[in-house]
Amino acid sequence: MNLTITAVAHEQLQQLQANNYQALRLFYDTEDMGCGVNGLPTIRLTNLIYKDTDREVENEEYHVIIDHQQATFFKKEMKLDFIKGTFRLSSPEGILNPVIPTVSVKKEVLL
Repeated sequence: MNLTITAVAHEQLQQLQANNYQALRLFYDTEDMGCGVNGLPTIRLTNLIYKDTDREVENEEYHVIIDHQQATFFKKEMKLDFIKGTFRLSSPEGILNPVIPTVSVKKEVLL
């Protein structure tokens, strides 16, 4: 699995790094979606790394991780961009999440 981060998205992530987060987590958000298979691929900055269940995602700029069970909801090749004030996660097959607000990127996730 590979995540390419555009220069604009990289700059925005740097601005959010006030807490010196250890990693960028690819996260399948199911909150308020009804059940565990209804969700939305998104990202979160995190200091919580689970060595038993997290997998590395290839990226040159950041330490990117994903829970091994959530990996099925993501694509092999993805791109993170920053467009019109929000992050956008896409793949060659299409857009995975068109609107990821910066405020949600800093919301810590407990798996």
